Amino acid sequence: MALFDRDRREENPRTRRLYAVWELVYTLVDFGAAAAFLVGSVLFLYESLHTSATWCFIVGSALFAFKPTIRTWRDIKLASMGDVEDLEREERRR
Repeated sequence: MALFDRDRREENPRTRRLYAVWELVYTLVDFGAAAAFLVGSVLFLYESLHTSATWCFIVGSALFAFKPTIRTWRDIKLASMGDVEDLEREERRR
Protein backbone atom coordinates (compact mmCIF):
# COMPACT_ATOMS: atom_id res chain seq x y z
CA MET A 1 0.00 0.00 0.00
CA ALA A 2 1.29 3.46 -0.86
CA LEU A 3 2.36 6.04 1.67
CA PHE A 4 -0.33 8.67 2.44
CA ASP A 5 -3.11 6.39 1.16
CA ARG A 6 -6.34 7.52 2.86
CA ASP A 7 -7.99 4.11 2.45
CA ARG A 8 -5.33 2.53 4.65
CA ARG A 9 -6.86 3.92 7.86
CA GLU A 10 -10.09 1.93 7.35
CA GLU A 11 -8.43 -1.36 6.46
CA ASN A 12 -9.01 -3.19 9.76
CA PRO A 13 -9.72 -2.54 13.46
CA ARG A 14 -6.01 -2.18 14.21
CA THR A 15 -5.49 0.57 11.61
CA ARG A 16 -8.68 2.36 12.70
CA ARG A 17 -7.47 2.37 16.31
CA LEU A 18 -4.00 3.59 15.36
CA TYR A 19 -5.50 6.34 13.24
CA ALA A 20 -7.77 7.43 16.10
CA VAL A 21 -4.88 7.52 18.58
CA TRP A 22 -2.72 9.61 16.24
CA GLU A 23 -5.63 12.00 15.60
CA LEU A 24 -6.06 12.41 19.36
CA VAL A 25 -2.34 13.19 19.76
CA TYR A 26 -2.55 15.65 16.87
CA THR A 27 -5.53 17.41 18.47
CA LEU A 28 -3.81 17.60 21.87
CA VAL A 29 -0.72 19.14 20.28
CA ASP A 30 -3.00 21.62 18.49
CA PHE A 31 -4.67 22.62 21.76
CA GLY A 32 -1.27 22.88 23.47
CA ALA A 33 0.02 25.21 20.77
CA ALA A 34 -3.10 27.37 20.92
CA ALA A 35 -2.91 27.55 24.73
CA ALA A 36 0.78 28.50 24.61
CA PHE A 37 0.06 31.33 22.17
CA LEU A 38 -2.93 32.54 24.18
CA VAL A 39 -0.98 32.56 27.45
CA GLY A 40 1.97 34.20 25.70
CA SER A 41 -0.29 36.91 24.34
CA VAL A 42 -1.68 37.69 27.79
CA LEU A 43 1.78 37.66 29.38
CA PHE A 44 3.02 40.07 26.73
CA LEU A 45 0.65 42.70 28.13
CA TYR A 46 2.93 43.01 31.17
CA GLU A 47 6.44 44.40 30.68
CA SER A 48 7.87 42.26 33.48
CA LEU A 49 6.60 39.03 31.84
CA HIS A 50 7.95 39.54 28.31
CA THR A 51 10.57 36.79 28.75
CA SER A 52 7.93 34.28 29.85
CA ALA A 53 5.69 35.37 26.99
CA THR A 54 8.51 34.83 24.52
CA TRP A 55 9.04 31.29 25.85
CA CYS A 56 5.32 30.58 25.46
CA PHE A 57 5.54 31.65 21.81
CA ILE A 58 8.60 29.45 21.29
CA VAL A 59 6.81 26.44 22.83
CA GLY A 60 3.69 27.14 20.75
CA SER A 61 5.77 27.40 17.59
CA ALA A 62 7.54 24.12 18.38
CA LEU A 63 4.18 22.41 18.89
CA PHE A 64 2.91 23.74 15.56
CA ALA A 65 6.11 22.51 13.90
CA PHE A 66 5.56 19.07 15.44
CA LYS A 67 2.15 18.64 13.78
CA PRO A 68 3.40 17.61 10.31
CA THR A 69 5.79 15.19 12.00
CA ILE A 70 2.86 13.52 13.77
CA ARG A 71 0.97 13.09 10.48
CA THR A 72 4.04 11.73 8.72
CA TRP A 73 4.74 9.20 11.51
CA ARG A 74 1.11 8.11 11.42
CA ASP A 75 1.09 7.64 7.66
CA ILE A 76 4.38 5.74 7.67
CA LYS A 77 3.06 3.44 10.41
CA LEU A 78 -0.23 2.89 8.55
CA ALA A 79 1.64 2.19 5.32
CA SER A 80 3.83 -0.37 7.05
CA MET A 81 0.89 -2.13 8.68
CA GLY A 82 -0.27 -5.02 6.59
CA ASP A 83 3.05 -5.63 4.88
CA VAL A 84 3.56 -8.65 7.15
CA GLU A 85 0.08 -9.88 6.29
CA ASP A 86 0.85 -9.57 2.58
CA LEU A 87 4.06 -11.55 3.08
CA GLU A 88 2.19 -14.26 5.02
CA ARG A 89 -0.36 -14.65 2.23
CA GLU A 90 2.38 -14.85 -0.35
CA GLU A 91 4.25 -17.48 1.70
CA ARG A 92 1.11 -19.63 2.03
CA ARG A 93 0.64 -19.64 -1.75
CA ARG A 94 4.07 -21.23 -2.24
